[in-house]
Amino acid sequence: MLEAVRNRRSIRRYQERPVEAADVERLQEAMLRAPTSRNLQPWRFVFVTDRESLQALARAKPSFGESVGRAPLGVVICADASVSDCWIEDGSIAAATLQLVATDLGLGSCWIQIRARHHEDGRPAEEYIREVLGLPTELSVLCIVAVGYPAENKPPKAAESLSWDRVEVRQGPPD
Repeated sequence: MLEAVRNRRSIRRYQERPVEAADVERLQEAMLRAPTSRNLQPWRFVFVTDRESLQALARAKPSFGESVGRAPLGVVICADASVSDCWIEDGSIAAATLQLVATDLGLGSCWIQIRARHHEDGRPAEEYIREVLGLPTELSVLCIVAVGYPAENKPPKAAESLSWDRVEVRQGPPD
């Protein structure tokens, strides 16, 4: 698992081949196994593979969303906020789990933030996505994760470049 964490990078260019069905099932299982607050599982995961829908999803916000239009798979992570007040955290854990398992399977991925972002016409990006996918209004859209076989190679970040100064270790009460 640590190797997947080390090797995971934001991949924005993908080979033009579909993600194998067995790997899609592994990704789905991994997300369904992600922990949730009080096991309420408020999330819904929409796996999108058709090119037209992926292109439409790429237009959800004016910048940084285009990688899903180049990917063979986009996973839209939604949740019903009325089910759990921790829906953002629960969806984020599922998205991170998806990205780590994708890395472990030799796939690349990129998180595309949707919550609190806007479409170019000014409306919320999640409203646009609900319209594109025909989702019910009670679902809030957290993000999209673009997934595919990488068409770019990004080496892991060197351990020395990590922000070690942001880690604090306490072995007793503060003075």
